[in-house]
Parts: sequence; C-alpha cells; structure tokens
Amino acid sequence: MAFARHESGVRAELAALLSQVHPVFMLPPLAASWFGAVIAGDVAMAVGAVHMAAMFFAVYTAHVKDGYIDFYGRGEDDDHPLTEWGCRTALLGAGLGFAACTLALGILVGPAAAAITIPTWFIGYLHAPQLDTNPVTTTLGYPTGIALSILGGYLVQTGTLSAEAIGFAAVFLVTLAGVKIIDDEQDYDYDRSIDKRTVSVLLGPSPARSLAVGLLSLGLLGVLWGTLGGLFPSAAPVAALAFGSVVIVARRARPTIATMLLIRGAYVFLAFLLVAVWFQPLSGTTLPDITVLGPYTYLATEIVFGAAALTLLTYANALRPALRTIAAVYPIAYIWDWYTLEVGVFEITMRTGYDLFGIPIEEHIFMFVVPGLVLGIHETMGMLADSASAADTAGQPADDD
Repeated sequence: MAFARHESGVRAELAALLSQVHPVFMLPPLAASWFGAVIAGDVAMAVGAVHMAAMFFAVYTAHVKDGYIDFYGRGEDDDHPLTEWGCRTALLGAGLGFAACTLALGILVGPAAAAITIPTWFIGYLHAPQLDTNPVTTTLGYPTGIALSILGGYLVQTGTLSAEAIGFAAVFLVTLAGVKIIDDEQDYDYDRSIDKRTVSVLLGPSPARSLAVGLLSLGLLGVLWGTLGGLFPSAAPVAALAFGSVVIVARRARPTIATMLLIRGAYVFLAFLLVAVWFQPLSGTTLPDITVLGPYTYLATEIVFGAAALTLLTYANALRPALRTIAAVYPIAYIWDWYTLEVGVFEITMRTGYDLFGIPIEEHIFMFVVPGLVLGIHETMGMLADSASAADTAGQPADDD
C-alpha cells in the first residue's frame, strides 16, 4: 500500500502527505489558537502547543477529506496526490493525533478544554460532503472553526472563557463569513451546474456580494463597539481600519481578486489585533479634549461634519434634491427636538446659549447636518455603484445576436 499515486519512495510518500497542508487555510486556525492564548495574558507554552497541534490535525482532516471526496467521490478534481488508501490512512492518523491532543488537554486543563476542542474535528471531517452543500454550513464552517480556535486557545490557558475572548471570536466569525461568501463566488457557475447551494447560488452573485460586504462591515463595526465598550484594547480599531480599507477595495473586485485581497487582509487584521492585545500600544491614551472651545464646542463639530456633508452632496451632484428632502424632514425634527428638550430628556451643555424658536441654535443646524450627511453618503455610494456597474458592462463582450 502506498500514499503517493504518481511516484514511489520515501520522499514521494512524504510529499504526498504534505501536499494536504495548505498554508493559506492552515495557518489562520493555528494563529487563532495562539491569539486566544495571548488574549489570556500569561501564556503556558506547553498546553498552547497541544491545542495548536489539535487545530492542525482538525484542519488537516478537512483538507484530506475534501480532496478525497472531490476526486474519488464526486469526480470534481482532475488529479489528487494521495491514493484512496492513502487518504483513508491519513484521515485515520489525523484523527488519532487529534484524539491524543484532546485527551491531553482534558487531563492537563480539564473537561471544558476537551469539550471546546472536539467540535473543530467534526467541522473538518464533515465539511465534505455533508456541510459544503448547504448555504449556511458551507459559509460558517471555516469561520466557526476559527472562532472555536480562539476560544479554545484562551480556555486552555485559563480554564474558562471571558467576554473579551468571546467578543473577538464573534468578530472573526462574522467577518470570515463575509470572506467565505465571496470565496464561494469564484465557483458560482460550476456550483450552480451541480446544484451545490452556496450563498451565491441561492441568492445570486450580486445580492450575495452585498450580504458579504454587510457581514464584513458588521464585524469591523463590532471591533469599534467592543473598544468603546471597554472590551477590546484601545488600538483594536486600527486593525479594523486596516482591514476596512481592504474591504473597500475588494467590494467591487472580481471574485478571484477580491478573495485574494480579503484573505491577505484578514492576515493583517489578525496581526494588528495581536499587536493591540499583546503590546497595548495606545493604553492610557485619552481622547482629544475639544471642550477647550468652550461654548463653541458643539458648533465646531457641526461645522466639521456639515462640511463633510456638503462635500459629499456636491460630489454626487445631489445638493438641491437633498435640500428639498431636508426641508420636508425639518418640521418633524423640530417638533421632536423641542419636545424632548422641553420635558428634559437630554441637556446640551457645551453650546453658545443662543436660542431660536424655543430650541438652541445648534439644534437647528443639527437638523440640516445629520440628514445632509446621511444623504451625502447614500448618493455618493449610489453614484460609485452605478459607475462600477457601467464599467463592468462596458468590459463584457457584446452579444452576437
């Protein structure tokens, strides 16, 4: 019996086994395990290494099983480096390795460490053919594995879970789900031809891309929520800003390019978060105190955001229709604002003190700035989307009919 299909010898056998180690998909779960350990603080290298090894065996199982099913079961792949016996033996070896690591974690840390580790192997083993045909499980399988790797890496260090670890795991679950939807878009035509129900096949490429970008945005917004809520370190939004810039570039790119950008962007995202957690570079940094402007503080913020709204509306050539909409909304906003101030719902302190028609002058300006900014962003996004759509249409070959 041999592992390698095409050659013989020890080197060929080893090369066939190593062919199932795919660094692009293998490294993130291993790094996520150590990221969880770093969140915990004091890192115990021994149990951390055991958990990382368990993640390796889980992902290796997924790679071998996926290749085995695609080549020997479905006939999707043109070639495979492992023999059928080699695939089955490799799966057995990876399963035994995972079981040994899980047992060690149960002894060294406790039952909870084993319990949070075990699902990762099932996700890997059942990826094909059970999980990769359903739009939910095919999208959430890998992201769930990363989230569990973070949580497991943390738990084996502490014996418990924390809100911070759960928060980071949730962020990666959501953002990587967005990446996975775009990744599956690459195989849209083939998946559709064999009735493989990915999100792109179920919804269509354009709605699926919108959902993916929405999930990516939600995950990055979650970093900001976690930071302002005191859950994440102060420098965490820098990671979200870096990844967010990649998302902006990738959102209109073709599936192959978008996937390449987002996967590499996710590496940068994890690296920045690792630095933020480990080194705490902005710890103790306070927000700029603009209250030095005294009674003009509120007015100054309105000038800044009002200028942004005016710029966007001018750029989108939507200033006049926006003013009509704002004029229609203004009476409702005025009554709402007057009533809430009158009954004491809130109080404005850093203001000039000048009132107009029963409410502060700043509130009148606010009623123009906020809807103006919303409309400016909306119109600008619509204009950019129309431009991208026109560019895509121009790049497509014309029909011969």
